[in-house]
Amino acid sequence: MPSRHLAPITGLLLSLLGEAAAAEADHPLELEDIRIDSSLQENADSPVQGYRATRSASATRTDTDIRDIPQAISVVPAQVLEDLDATRIDRALDFAGGVSRQNNFGGLTFLSYSIRGFTTGELYKNGFAVNRGSYSSPDASGIERIEVLKGPAASLYGRGDPGGTVNIVTKKPQADAFTHFKASAGSWDRYRATLDVNSPLDDQAQVLSRINLATEDNGSFRDHVGSQRLVVSPSLSWQLTSDTRLLLESEFVQHDAVFDRGIPAVNGELGSVKRSTFLGEPNDGDIRNRNQMLQASLEQQLNDSWKLRLANHYAQGHLHGDSSETSRLIGTEVSRFHRQRDFEWNDSISQLELHGAFETGAWLHQPLVGVEYENYRNSQKYPQSRTSLDYGLDIYNPVYGQPKPPLVNPNDFFEQVESHALNLQDQIDFGGGWKGLLGARFEHFEQSALNRATGVRDSQSKDAITLRTGLLYQLSPEIGLFANAATSSKPNTIGSRGTVFEPEEGLGKEAGLRLDMLDGRLGATIALFHIDKENVLTADPNAPGESIAAGRARSQGLDLQVSGQLSTALRIIGAYAYIDAEVTKDNTLPEGSRLLGIPEHSGSLMAVYEFQDGRLRGSDLGAAFNYVGDRSGQAGSQFELPAYATLDLLAHYKTSEQVTLGLNVNNLFDRKYYERSYNSVWVMPGEPRNLNLSFTLNL
Repeated sequence: MPSRHLAPITGLLLSLLGEAAAAEADHPLELEDIRIDSSLQENADSPVQGYRATRSASATRTDTDIRDIPQAISVVPAQVLEDLDATRIDRALDFAGGVSRQNNFGGLTFLSYSIRGFTTGELYKNGFAVNRGSYSSPDASGIERIEVLKGPAASLYGRGDPGGTVNIVTKKPQADAFTHFKASAGSWDRYRATLDVNSPLDDQAQVLSRINLATEDNGSFRDHVGSQRLVVSPSLSWQLTSDTRLLLESEFVQHDAVFDRGIPAVNGELGSVKRSTFLGEPNDGDIRNRNQMLQASLEQQLNDSWKLRLANHYAQGHLHGDSSETSRLIGTEVSRFHRQRDFEWNDSISQLELHGAFETGAWLHQPLVGVEYENYRNSQKYPQSRTSLDYGLDIYNPVYGQPKPPLVNPNDFFEQVESHALNLQDQIDFGGGWKGLLGARFEHFEQSALNRATGVRDSQSKDAITLRTGLLYQLSPEIGLFANAATSSKPNTIGSRGTVFEPEEGLGKEAGLRLDMLDGRLGATIALFHIDKENVLTADPNAPGESIAAGRARSQGLDLQVSGQLSTALRIIGAYAYIDAEVTKDNTLPEGSRLLGIPEHSGSLMAVYEFQDGRLRGSDLGAAFNYVGDRSGQAGSQFELPAYATLDLLAHYKTSEQVTLGLNVNNLFDRKYYERSYNSVWVMPGEPRNLNLSFTLNL
């Protein structure tokens, strides 16, 4: 890590510790109870009131009250996914604040997203990186909550981005038996069914099991586009002794979908090409994506203060199929190329952590010491044809069925990344309302790439140190002030031609205010941030489908998040973000260019009223509003995606304690909008007005 990054952190750290020491001298210390419950995997049952979670397992890898963490954190509970009838996490992240949709790899994966202006492909599940290879988009059926850490968290998670980190906490086995079944049907022949079965396997509830199933068959407003999905997620919890617990979680996903790059802009303007127009080739068929994952965690309570945790994550996958993709728009025709994909990957991550608590004088410490090893392998074969108008289509009157052009470019690559890391963290209660957080990660990684078509090899070996420091002062039970600073470093993904890029490095600073209102029922966080990042990969405006390092970029702004209960009957969740993100130094992109897909203003609000009495008791009515400002639609160009706003309505009628009927109307006013793009030729339209009916049975 460059010394210019370490100096601000060190200076801030010394300043914060000096202020804390002065405060401690002026105020008697009052030690608070700290829960030594560090299992990131096993605390899915955090207290949630309405849409508000009061604890987080992601920010510190310990089960900690959010009020005690000097960092902005947005938690989106499963109730939000349920109310929206959302099957993927994209929609839920609209309510996290400052999260923008990016490339979704033709609709096949949750490839990338951005937080606070910076795009990342990092996605975590129960503290493990899962977005390796071509991981299928996470299904909502197994999600307990989504925790979005704002700002750098690389000191704990390694290859993080300074904008933030998303960690999915999955549903865990419970002591009480239950069964939940849900079936839904919607516009464009969309059908889905989910089953959640939880069952203790012994009389003492020492062995618990749970399985989540989801199956769907989806049509689309897009011509010739559809998908099928099957998800099976079994889990087992075994209390081996009073001090020892084993948790096993697995996931098996089959996802078949038509590859779809969207539609082009004409002369830089959107709207003339119908939203339904498909410019691929229907006879290419589906691309098949198969994912398997196994996570195991063994936790040993050593005594009242210390705990040891050993955990492992293993994932593998295979994606294969054909696609025909647009390249350039010439007049009213797009040129296309044909491509075959055969991707295979596997990833193994092992973690060993020691959690504890001790006192030094009047200060109470909650330390974490951890080591981590990861070995990731990725094989990509995607031979393709030359791009030509002979294989092209008229954008207003596409005629399919042209003969497939020969595959002349072999595109055959293999990548391996191996890393070793040491994590150190200390959460400190100074007393008098002051709390601190110190963290460091020392990581060594080796990255290699082989172009198997040419025999050319490329590799790099790097040592990285990422630091984190934060301070929080609880001014009153309702008001907390916090500030933090942290660095980040991670290897860039391999380029499509086998290129190994220099690692990304970043520095983020944040200061904010956390509020607890209405006797703790409603919480809000307001934060100012400034982030600098080097070696950022962005779309190459001169080579569609390729990436370049943009040199340096900067993002700064403000975000706000609010969630909880306005009253016993009314729950709300909402967010707003102002983000000023731009390239600050680059040899290719103009300085001052906006970063791809980042709106300057975005906001969301959902409110649901639940009836408390009478025949409608347990039924609810609600609405969800989402606004996304205009965004750069292609790096380094003037092409923009226009701003849009949508309104969704929802209603659930509880006919009995066991049965609930639901109705969701999305994009009520049928706004024409475009939710993401990679360049001016690959633009994905948003869904027109649609509705979904659901039936839920709880036993």
